[in-house]
Amino acid sequence: MTQFDTILIVDWSGGNDRGPKPVADAIWAGVAREGVPQAPVYLRNRDAALIWITDFFRAELGARRRVFAGFDFPFAYPHGFAKALTGTDNPLAIWDWLETHITDSPTANNRFQIAGHINQVLGGGGPFWGNAGRTDVPGLARNKSGYELAFPERRATERLASGSFSCWQLAGAGAVGSQVLMGLPVLSQLRREFSDALAVWPFSPATAPITLAEVWPAPHVGPAPDGMIKDAWQVQDYARQISLLSPKAMTDLLDITSPEEGWIFGIPSPKPLKNDCFALPAGVHWTPVTEALSLLKSRLRPVTAVQSLPVTQATGTIAADDVLARRANPPLPNTAVDGYGFAGGRGDGLHVLPLARGRAAAGDAPGALPPGQALRVLTGAALPAGVDTVVLQEDITLSENQIAFHGPIKQGANTRRAGEDVTQGTRILRAGQRIRPPEAALLTATGVATVRSYAPLRVAVLSTGDELAEAGDTAQDGQIFDANRPMLLNLIRNFGHTPVDLGRVPDNPDMLRARLDQAAGQADAILTSGGASAGDKDHVSAVLSDAGAMTLWRIAIKPGRPLALGMWQGTPVFGLPGNPVAALICTLIFARPALAVLAGQDWPEPMGFDVPAAFQKSKKPGRSEYLRAHYADGTVQVFSSEGSGRISGLSWANGLVELPPGAAEIRPGDKVRFLPFTSFGLTP
Repeated sequence: MTQFDTILIVDWSGGNDRGPKPVADAIWAGVAREGVPQAPVYLRNRDAALIWITDFFRAELGARRRVFAGFDFPFAYPHGFAKALTGTDNPLAIWDWLETHITDSPTANNRFQIAGHINQVLGGGGPFWGNAGRTDVPGLARNKSGYELAFPERRATERLASGSFSCWQLAGAGAVGSQVLMGLPVLSQLRREFSDALAVWPFSPATAPITLAEVWPAPHVGPAPDGMIKDAWQVQDYARQISLLSPKAMTDLLDITSPEEGWIFGIPSPKPLKNDCFALPAGVHWTPVTEALSLLKSRLRPVTAVQSLPVTQATGTIAADDVLARRANPPLPNTAVDGYGFAGGRGDGLHVLPLARGRAAAGDAPGALPPGQALRVLTGAALPAGVDTVVLQEDITLSENQIAFHGPIKQGANTRRAGEDVTQGTRILRAGQRIRPPEAALLTATGVATVRSYAPLRVAVLSTGDELAEAGDTAQDGQIFDANRPMLLNLIRNFGHTPVDLGRVPDNPDMLRARLDQAAGQADAILTSGGASAGDKDHVSAVLSDAGAMTLWRIAIKPGRPLALGMWQGTPVFGLPGNPVAALICTLIFARPALAVLAGQDWPEPMGFDVPAAFQKSKKPGRSEYLRAHYADGTVQVFSSEGSGRISGLSWANGLVELPPGAAEIRPGDKVRFLPFTSFGLTP
């Protein structure tokens, strides 16, 4: 377990000296220990910052305290840049290079000239852009006009961090490029000064007395208190948050290896599934549906990265953490009606109260009401001190300086207590819960501005088979139109994931391998239809078997054939039957909950109802059966044919009748289990 005694968070600046008075867009340092933050420290320029941080590190080492020091700028550049500039993939070589070439003083530096020089050395046209200086700089464009990029725009960690900016941008809103150019030389000096006592994460393990790490406080910190500079608040509060992490949580967040591009602390890197995650116990031949679902549930886990999003953009995503209310709802006692407020209840009879001047309306800061008086209050207004009861305006008689009404009225009538909906600190969102509009409203009402949620799961869909033709093309004799792919793509969309259409491939193993390679580079999971059994032309099974990561699950289900479950380059593959009816049912029963877990969601159980049957059926023992069914007028009917090729039955149905594996004689009026399509996430 990784434990730090002291957390230091530094908000950096690429600009010049900001003067003696604390201001925004300067360098700020925040320190916290065990959840207790110190007052943020203002550092007017980089020389002052280097001196202060050096002294701070020496003091912490002298006190034998381990330090986590987070700096809010990238520690490395996207893939390929280090090698192009320094001849080595080691990102720390860039630190040394910049320390040698950057000149810096409190009032001037040469960052734009160095960026232009790098652009020229690398062929011109980029990667840096954004000259905010007064004079033109050879090789450095003032904007993106004529910009050419030979390297990725963003690193892998930034592609997972919604709202992050490119380190190539040196000027303008969101520019972090200048901070990098002016920050890495300082870190290089600190690294040399403290030598063996200092580690740079994630290029080396966080085991030294001092660990430097790249951080991004903004998504994790709420608005600054009134009168406090935003940068100062962010370093103070983020240091406090990190200092409260348990050793296990800190260890989990540091369990990332990124030898070239670095990583932003707090953005978990998705871990690959094991190649044997679909392996069945020895001796298993036909697996009951419930056992197959239990195995999938226990073997799978989220595979997409975690991102921090504003609540306004988080709807539809899946929460990665439990979220607690930052504020009670309502935050203060308030009135539920338009009326007149006063203190205490009243018994039977006529009551007359003098009317105070003014009124209380929603949004007003609560004042105070003298004893024995009444005050006009409007719905939603915070109750002033001295008001705990409200009488409806319809129930009073109003004269110039008083109100009159008949009792009785109970103390507290027509008011809402502070926190009667949600108290501060209450869990309002569970990890694994999908954020819908109601959750967005609750999060906002309780003061939560950002949430950590999983990036959308990308699911590739691929059809296989020589017999398939595309709708709109001319189908040859013996061919059928590919009905599975549009069905599966729309199912994925209904489930809340991002579909990736990979088209179809013929029964050609080489072409199938190439298409699976493409899928693994574009998606987090793959659904194939056709070729999933053990016949001569079942190439999905054969190709997965050749890769050494495939299990043929013989599931006791009707309709449906064996599912080919495997891994391709670390990406899970669900090989579905080619028959459309079996493909749909296997997707709903098996792929849907499995994909939900891969996406970070709780395992979803379809909601079923016991309803009277309007059909008769004799069922043999051995397999669970799922019949296309239509529920109407209080009873459920099943499709006239159980043939797996009858696609019209899918369109006719509005759900499935689930029959357990035992033998059964079903007669009209008997109760059967009906699973509406809507309970699987399908839109009506």
